[in-house]
Amino acid sequence: MKGPLFYSKILLFGEYGIIKDSKGLSIPYNFYNGALKVDENPSEEAIKSNLSLKKFALYLEELQASQPELVQFDIEALKEDVEKGMYFDSTIPQGYGVGSSGALVAAIYDEYATGKITVLENLTREKLLKLKKIFGEMESFFHGKSSGLDPLNSYLSIPILINSKDNIEPAGIPSQTENGKGAVFLLDSGSIGETAPMVQIFMENMKQEPFRKMLKTQFVKHTDACVDDFLQGDVKSLFGNIKKLSHVVLDNFKPMIPAQFHKLWKHGIDTNDYYLKLCGSGGGGYILGFTEDIDKARKSLKDYNLEIVYNF
Repeated sequence: MKGPLFYSKILLFGEYGIIKDSKGLSIPYNFYNGALKVDENPSEEAIKSNLSLKKFALYLEELQASQPELVQFDIEALKEDVEKGMYFDSTIPQGYGVGSSGALVAAIYDEYATGKITVLENLTREKLLKLKKIFGEMESFFHGKSSGLDPLNSYLSIPILINSKDNIEPAGIPSQTENGKGAVFLLDSGSIGETAPMVQIFMENMKQEPFRKMLKTQFVKHTDACVDDFLQGDVKSLFGNIKKLSHVVLDNFKPMIPAQFHKLWKHGIDTNDYYLKLCGSGGGGYILGFTEDIDKARKSLKDYNLEIVYNF
């Protein structure tokens, strides 16, 4: 057996800000994907994944018992398949901010939810919000607290614009320029990031008035501007705002940036060769980069492997 593929995602803008109602923009990233699978001779990875699915099945059973009106699953079928050794076969790196648990949640919902909302129907805002809520509850098993956006993106495989917590819609993003010099890229930090501790640090910081003020007057303001610029294809304004955002993150989100990247981050801002920002919660995994000239960025970051996500 092998289920349909679900893709990774990239939150281009909105990490941390969407907790406090900034705008956000999330796009599918088809380079990585995953599917539910059963093998005759499972690998060590598959066995580990299967054990995790066992626990997840019990969690989903409790979830539907406590919130029967929200979501129902064919738990018997899920448990049977897990007993047969089902696992999530995925190329999506874990702890890298590209939605490994999101794709798994999407795959389980797609296969086992009863009366599910499908991709083919007219996706009203109510339906999108209901899906987001279901996915948030499901993914909380992995993260402690989840917005539900990663699985939503993976499930629908379309760009999603977050206007605020209760206002999300499918977004049309400008089509890519084949030979454009400008690019969005991923930079591998070489270490795994844990979401929960990073969110914990953020929540602690939120108790301080100066941090809250910075978030509102700088972080959210620049994030919203970046989303608007990106959707309108205003590249010149976009890079001005990304530079400001990169600066605010370096000044106020240091714990989320792996220490060895602090210098590199500042170098980008000083030279304008590239600008870096967090990809997901940070702490490791991927770092997201934006450049107006990919050749310059490659030269500047010659010791690192860059993966292009989008061309301007």
